Formats: sequence, C-alpha cells, structure tokens
Amino acid sequence: MSPFSRLLSLGLLAFALTSCGRPEVTAELPSGQVVTIAPPSFGDARPHAWQGRAPSDYAVHGTDVSRFQGPIDWPTAAAAGVSFAFIKATEGGDRVDPMFHENWRGAARAGVPRGAYHFFYFCRPAAEQARWFIENVPKTARSLPPVLDMEWNPFSPTCTLRPTPEVVRAEALEFMRIVERHYGKPAIIYTTVDFYERNEMWRLRGHDFWLRSTAGHPSERYGSQSWRFWQYTGTGIVPGIATQADINVFNGSAAEWAGWLAQRGQ
Repeated sequence: MSPFSRLLSLGLLAFALTSCGRPEVTAELPSGQVVTIAPPSFGDARPHAWQGRAPSDYAVHGTDVSRFQGPIDWPTAAAAGVSFAFIKATEGGDRVDPMFHENWRGAARAGVPRGAYHFFYFCRPAAEQARWFIENVPKTARSLPPVLDMEWNPFSPTCTLRPTPEVVRAEALEFMRIVERHYGKPAIIYTTVDFYERNEMWRLRGHDFWLRSTAGHPSERYGSQSWRFWQYTGTGIVPGIATQADINVFNGSAAEWAGWLAQRGQ
C-alpha cells in the first residue's frame, strides 16, 4: 500500500476546492494537530526558466526567514501556500536573530509547521555553538527538526576562516550530535553547491539535506544526492512577506509530507 493510501485509509486527509479550483489538503496528524497544505500563490522577482522538473511540480511549498524579512503576516502567508517555515534562530555562539521569537510564535499561531536553523560560524567550536542554539530555541514536540546551515560567509567582518573539508564535516557531526540528543530529532543539513562540493558533504550519510539550487533542479547540481528540501529561489514574492523571500519545496507529495511530519513528532 502506498503512503497516500495508508493515510487515506486512516482518515487523515480531507480535500476541498479552493477558489482557483486547485485542491487544498488538510491533514490531521496523530497528535491531533491539523496541517493545511494550500496551493502556492507565489511570484518571483527574477523567475528562472526551469527545464525538466520544476518547483511547480511539487505539492508542498514553504519559506525560510530571518530579520531581513521584517514583520511577517503569517496567516496571510499560510493562506497563500506557505506550508512550512524554517526560521533563523542563532549564529555562532553569541548572536540571536532579533526576529526569531516573534516569527516562532507567529508561525505557530498561524498553524504553520516551523523549525529553527543555526548559521554556522567557523571561528567557534561546534559544541559551543550547539549549546547556544539549545539555550535559545525552545524544545517543543511539534517543531520541525533543527537545521544546521553550513555555507561560506565571505562578508563576515570577524571570521574568514575556511577549515579543511575533514574539519568542516567533523564540526557538522559534532553540532548535530549535540542538538539531536537534546531535541530527539535528526537534524537537517542546509548547504549550497560550492560548499557541498568543496567539503564533500555527501560523505555525511544518514542525514536529511536541504539544498540550495536556484538555476537548476538539485539533480543537475548535486548529482545523486538525496534531499528533503530544495531552496529554489531567493527572490520570491510571498503574500504576507514585505520583502523578497526564499521559497522551498518538500520532496514528496502532500500525503508524504503529512507522513514525514508524523514521523518527526508533529
């Protein structure tokens, strides 16, 4: 039996028609939480001419945000098709995004499944950064898994260090080991094409990847690397968000999304 059939047989999915005629899906998870998967109504300030499988071929879309997006109207964003959100929480070992707590609460009130991400700083030990993340991100059963954002930051005024690939991967594993033990959920690795290639991130097996690729499907940029989320634009136009925003897709159907949420403690 397919994942969709299993969920349907359990009565988890209900369908309605939106005003534009496309299906809206609601999924009631075992916890009793109801998750709505609305068809996305997004734009893009710099749209890409996708070849092959495009972001529009995926059912579940979401965003990731930080202070740079300013105040967000989360109910409007949810109604427009934001089905999940990754929210910047911390950076290094002493910085908290000033919009984190407002976004964390706002997404939850709007019924948007949300998780927190940490921007890695290569001039501090991974263990110190993991403790800082834990100190500032609530441990809640219904949050998405923690995310480790690993990419180069050439604009940092305080740290231009680029460790060897072996050190990068070891630090990533150390950070994830600590936060996974605390939150009880497997961490997600976010990365970019250049960082992934230079540091041979494919060697970190057994983890979900969130891959950035704004000019081609992940299969074109990352080869056979499996992935859970794909960040396909940084110039998205999302109702409820006043600035340009990142937009992402989940690698699976609406039913598979509901199943993934259930497995992650939603």
